[in-house]
Amino acid sequence: MLGELLYERTCASPWDGNDLMELRKKIGAALKDAMKAKDATRLSTLRLINAAIKDREIALRVDGEEAVISESEIQAILAKMVKQRQESAKTYEEGGRLDLAQSEEAEIEIIEEFLPRQLDEDETKAAIDAAIAESDASSIRDMGKVMGLLKEKYMGQMDFGLAGPQVKARLSA
Repeated sequence: MLGELLYERTCASPWDGNDLMELRKKIGAALKDAMKAKDATRLSTLRLINAAIKDREIALRVDGEEAVISESEIQAILAKMVKQRQESAKTYEEGGRLDLAQSEEAEIEIIEEFLPRQLDEDETKAAIDAAIAESDASSIRDMGKVMGLLKEKYMGQMDFGLAGPQVKARLSA
């Protein structure tokens, strides 16, 4: 019981409280905690996160110069990883492989710990309305401005694949 309590305390979400530690350090700390706790699923998922970040840095290298990626880029990488796993879980469920679907869902939970809370449907609608008002958008031609504002303010907090059609519908009305 004490071990479980300690594990929960050390593996808490990095987005609770006023912890200003950068995302990369949070992932590294969680990796160490997973090693100490001998949590194989968590450990492998965190290693995959680190590998994805490192791959992105390597892709951005220019003339042997080290590339440093921003917090928002890391959040985009994590969001992409979540989306990939959601698609895989859906495919596994359709194929009757519930064990693999559960494994993907477990990885999603771990990855989401490092992402800011996603806006719910009402918050998304309010954000869209605010962006439309702020950009003085009046027609479908202004959709790019609205989406740009949303991406600037809500990167990592909103699914823009779902927000796009909502913006289009609001501007078409």
